[in-house]
Amino acid sequence: QVQLVESGGGSVQAGGSLTLSCVASGNTFRINAMAWYRQGPGGQRDLVASITRAGSTNYPDSVKGRFTVSRNNAKNTVYLQMNTLKPDDTGVYYCAAGPLPIIGPGDYWGKGTLVTVSS
Repeated sequence: QVQLVESGGGSVQAGGSLTLSCVASGNTFRINAMAWYRQGPGGQRDLVASITRAGSTNYPDSVKGRFTVSRNNAKNTVYLQMNTLKPDDTGVYYCAAGPLPIIGPGDYWGKGTLVTVSS
């Protein structure tokens, strides 16, 4: 089993920045991909950024150039630097991790951290 704990959420005005962190514990040797997902008011959970153990990253167009995902494998930690935040970025941000290069069904999830961006 792997446990994931997110931190760093909060309230910020549009144009501001936040950095989220997610620490993994347990059987961390199983982990390849780590990712951030956002669940907005509509309830859908969308990918925000992902990174493999080797450092390959993936972002949707909506956050490219504004968000940066990074990880410290020695600390089993993944980060999400969010700049130029918009109200549409509001939501609960979940950390996910899994043994493959992409997150899939049955992978591990944290409990989330709330990000609120006001206009």
